Amino acid sequence: MTENAQQQPPAPDTELPTQYAPADVEGPLYERWVERGYFEADEKSDKPPYTIVIPPPNVTGSLHLGHAFEHTLIDALTRRKRMQGYETLWQPGMDHAGIATQNVVERELGKEGKSRHDLGREAFVERVWQWKAESGGQISGQMRRLGDGVAWSRERFTMDEGLSQAVQTIFKRLYDDELIYRAERIINWCPRCLTAISDIEVEYQDDDGELVSIRYGEGDDSIVVATTRAETMLGDTAVAVHPEDERYRHLVGREIELPLTGRRIPVVADEHVDPEFGTGAVKVTPAHDPNDFEIGQRHDLPSLTVMDEHAVITAHGPFQGLDRLEARSAIVAALRADGRIVAEKRPYVHSVGHCSRCKTTIEPRLSMQWWVKVGPLAKAAGDAVRDGKVKIHPQEMEKRYFDWVDNLHDWCISRQLWWGHRIPVWYGPNGEVVCVGPDDEVPTGEGWHQDTDVLDTWFSSGLWPFSTLGWPERTESLAKFYPNSVLVTGYDILFFWVARMMMFGLYAMDGTPPFHTIALHGMVRDQFGKKMSKSFGNAVNPLDWMDKYGSDALRFTLARGANPGVDVPIGEDWVQGSRNFANKIWNATRFALMNGATVEGELPEPSKMSSTDRWILSRLNSVVAEVDAFYEDFQFAKLSDALFHFAWDEVFDWYVELSKTTFAAGGEPAEVSKRVLGEVLDVTLKLLHPVVPFVTETLWTTLTGGESIVIADWPTDSGFRDPAAEQEIATLQQVITEVRRFRADQGLQPGQRVPARLTLDGTALAPHEPAIRQLLRLQPEGDAFTATATLPVGGAEVALDLSGAIDVAAERKRLAKDLAAAEKEKAQANAKLGNEAFLSKAPDHVVEKIRTRLAKAEEDIARIQAQLEKLPPA
Repeated sequence: MTENAQQQPPAPDTELPTQYAPADVEGPLYERWVERGYFEADEKSDKPPYTIVIPPPNVTGSLHLGHAFEHTLIDALTRRKRMQGYETLWQPGMDHAGIATQNVVERELGKEGKSRHDLGREAFVERVWQWKAESGGQISGQMRRLGDGVAWSRERFTMDEGLSQAVQTIFKRLYDDELIYRAERIINWCPRCLTAISDIEVEYQDDDGELVSIRYGEGDDSIVVATTRAETMLGDTAVAVHPEDERYRHLVGREIELPLTGRRIPVVADEHVDPEFGTGAVKVTPAHDPNDFEIGQRHDLPSLTVMDEHAVITAHGPFQGLDRLEARSAIVAALRADGRIVAEKRPYVHSVGHCSRCKTTIEPRLSMQWWVKVGPLAKAAGDAVRDGKVKIHPQEMEKRYFDWVDNLHDWCISRQLWWGHRIPVWYGPNGEVVCVGPDDEVPTGEGWHQDTDVLDTWFSSGLWPFSTLGWPERTESLAKFYPNSVLVTGYDILFFWVARMMMFGLYAMDGTPPFHTIALHGMVRDQFGKKMSKSFGNAVNPLDWMDKYGSDALRFTLARGANPGVDVPIGEDWVQGSRNFANKIWNATRFALMNGATVEGELPEPSKMSSTDRWILSRLNSVVAEVDAFYEDFQFAKLSDALFHFAWDEVFDWYVELSKTTFAAGGEPAEVSKRVLGEVLDVTLKLLHPVVPFVTETLWTTLTGGESIVIADWPTDSGFRDPAAEQEIATLQQVITEVRRFRADQGLQPGQRVPARLTLDGTALAPHEPAIRQLLRLQPEGDAFTATATLPVGGAEVALDLSGAIDVAAERKRLAKDLAAAEKEKAQANAKLGNEAFLSKAPDHVVEKIRTRLAKAEEDIARIQAQLEKLPPA
């Protein structure tokens, strides 16, 4: 354990109100922390660095439970490391969120009856910057509400000048190394946002559709294909079958008629086709399906685009000008009239991709785009984990990582938007293509123009661990704080954000990965394990819970559910329980201060301490070691649970209660216990601080007089252990618990006093008799004492005189009634379990329920019989 920062005599208890009011405490405390610069990081410091970047929230976003969860974990890690003496940087910032932000501003323009095209590109981008200045970034204020200890002076934005320079620099380097190229490929296209979108921006859901089986060709030359997108048949350029499928061997290499079009298309053999699925034949539309595009490439098939960017049919004929869904119905009707429909299944539930921003069904579309050649970059990202340079936690997530990076397709990085990093490529009047770096001169002259596309948001956020530190300049911050110590993020973006940071970090930073450890967490779900969603009606605004119960209560609930890589269920009653825990900490510390608990002076020698004092210090050191081990393994749930039970069960419910008799007796033992209680609270508050920062700051500064717990020393395990004292107090707890249970079984009120004789001679419990009597409400035996119940427990004996405390006859009658009910329940359960006909027909869960009822009945019978035996004669 450690010395206290700026130790002074404890402030009087009047500084602590009788009740904890989070709303009065949290805001002023946070502003004081920021004003004093506790969260800032100094690259000139000789302290060892500890760096974590914030997964940059969207500038359009607001704090949701997922943010609150992730930020709580990161804040806990950084607060602990700061207390351990590290130069700690939690790097804040926001993502410009290309599509989301452009959509927001376009909606605002729509209210004015305008579109972005009415403004033009330059004026529209200026309008977005104006929106950001006025309305963007509200999440920053909400992060303060949560208590995020970020270095606000270092806040970055993916479109700020420095990060824009970093984006242009790495684009130029990748382009010069032939790792960026332009090509026509299949991409995810949103007909509403009018841009390509990344895989992570596609949300899949089960939709009701139709599966239509269509006959291509005639007679022996016919073949049946099935599709959910009949409108794309207008762009078919082949039918594919498996090379070893005997049914179609005679057709491979021949042409068959494509209905409604007057065209003939070839039948090709391709191993991609599953001969066991459906008819074993698939239509091939290279311009409108990614798998078909690959087949088309292998067989040199033409790619016919039959829809424009609005998903309107462009193919010549009667369907031209129809929306894709209108065309689907019209084409199926025309095929049916032509006798080409073999089968129809509707509704046909299948997984369909939707734009995560506007919910429009995405359209695979052949398009000229910019791409990153990920092969060598992905190999380096995979090797960094295989070689142990980067650890993934939990380790079982490594397989998912390798499955992704080892099979990564080239990455489409261009977006047809106006808001974002514009691609730094200029085209000349004679077909010239020039990529321009930040220090290069832009081509000028007649006919030169810049590419109109912008870069995928993930391109700039992939640079986040080093661009935020000043790269491409070799800054002091970059030298001090790169690579990051750990990345804390959800497993859901392992593939998208994490893999891109790994690729770019290794490439830009000479083979040094962007972080040492990737700590993956799960998703926050409701208390029933269901995904939170506004459409489900179970989404929660974390600000509501913080307003109601305090930020500490929300943080502790989230941390207590955080097992590595596992989803986190959360319900309001759990947050209420955490609020009760914060109140318990407050009330126990207030009691301790009122009774003279202090951190002044050195701890007394163990020889001067009572066994109760030695027990709690022994347990305290064990908990310090346990919490440290859990932190190193990112076991937030286990460390939170360990602290909860130690603080509530051992410190507050046992040590504080046992110390009351010592304080009442006074003298040197009381002074020793006051110092021990002060030490225990000092260390316990420090251990709790990273997870519940506000209440612990208030209590710790009042207890110790220190400047702030934020900059106090983290506790260390002194190595002190006292197994004998731990065993002694365990026996004491057993005695008190057993007698309390007996009292409750007899119907005694908690505060009701009864005469008792304690036989403790020859046991280690003899010095604890005053505490035992006080905690159990036991009076001295007196002259008229009659032992009506005797409890041998823990090597001691407790004899109670209940003659004046309970109506024995009434109690026997009540217990006899309960016993009869339990025996009836047992007989009924045994009868069912002994009935072979019942066992053969009943479901397993019903039989198991009967077995559980039998076990409960037998347990009740044993308990009631024991109570009857302990009662005095009526």
